[in-house]
Amino acid sequence: MRSIRPSFTARRGRGARRGTTPVLAAVALASALALTATACGSGDTKADGRSTASATSGDTGDGKIKIPDDIKNKLKEHGIDIDKWKHGAWKNWDKDDWLREANDYINPIIDGLWSSGRMRDANDPDKGVDTNDISGDQGVTDPTPAVVDAKAVSPTYHANAATAGKVFFDAPEGTMVCSATVVEDPAHPGKSNLVWTAGHCVHAGKKGGWYRNLAFVPSYNNSGMKTAQLETATRAQVAPYGVWWADWAQTSQQWIDQGGETGGQGSSYDYAVIHVTPEKGSGGKSLEETVGSALPVNFNAPAVPKVSSITATGYPAAKPYDGSTLYQCADKPGRLSINASDPTMYRIGCSMTGGSSGGGWVETGSDGKPALVSNTSIGPVTSGWLAGPRLGDVAKGVYDSVSKKFAGQ
Repeated sequence: MRSIRPSFTARRGRGARRGTTPVLAAVALASALALTATACGSGDTKADGRSTASATSGDTGDGKIKIPDDIKNKLKEHGIDIDKWKHGAWKNWDKDDWLREANDYINPIIDGLWSSGRMRDANDPDKGVDTNDISGDQGVTDPTPAVVDAKAVSPTYHANAATAGKVFFDAPEGTMVCSATVVEDPAHPGKSNLVWTAGHCVHAGKKGGWYRNLAFVPSYNNSGMKTAQLETATRAQVAPYGVWWADWAQTSQQWIDQGGETGGQGSSYDYAVIHVTPEKGSGGKSLEETVGSALPVNFNAPAVPKVSSITATGYPAAKPYDGSTLYQCADKPGRLSINASDPTMYRIGCSMTGGSSGGGWVETGSDGKPALVSNTSIGPVTSGWLAGPRLGDVAKGVYDSVSKKFAGQ
């Protein structure tokens, strides 16, 4: 999420620099706040405001990356040699070479890139911002909620929150992290490879492009090891269900066009869906089969008065948290409006900080079953509350597009 703090610096939902400031994304209504974005994939810009990105490729085992010829040719137009990508060319963030358009996205698998140490050190940079960037609240924003202390999920996480995990990626500022959720795929019942997170966890928004090396780790630190133990933990210990690379991702065109590092631009459309594939063999099992669960998504998100409670899940990384432990907050939501022209957002009291961005928000429906209704987008750096978009037609368009892309596979 994005966040704000008394020193008037804030960040948007990526993660936090261990031992430093919070990584919460925030929309402060009366003080400074900061927002940062992240991006993954997209392929075609749709007439309904959707955008998609392809991240197809993989390690062939011979030290080379396998990329379809059409993507290679597209990259060459931007002066990018895909054969050099795996050996470090992806670190070039020159503005002219930072791919932005939906059909430019690539995410070649780099075997072993996400080591336990690299995952442990993922962080989020600070951004300064003034709340004057927030234009108006339609007169419908509810009072700031009371703080709800986040409760640690009991290990193992696989047993108690099997759909939760972390998304890792690289940005110009360094190695970043968000939270994410395994969701159902209507095209592949019981065999989903879809993950839900925040739009700013895949794309930088209006002034940037797609982030690189995007990967999902379900049940990160499944056994709940402490920070000191993680210092010497192996990758198999921190990622017991594997590392799953994004081979396709999509966020809203609204996020791409409006998302910013200041104010709350694009927050009402700050969501993304990624399709993943295992870095190593999974025995033919899908992500859902591997973790044993996936959440349905409710795109007829109920109005605030009709929701008695929402539970937000994530890996907060800014103090007093360190990103190693999975937490949850449950609260009755209120409304938050950042821009009069955008849909209102859900807002709950919650002490989680940066790193929890992108984490799923779950509500129990009238049928008595839990469903994902939002994700963490913004919140104050000093912590206290979180806000997430209500999911409607645009969100459903993003979701359906990714599902249909892989329907025949």
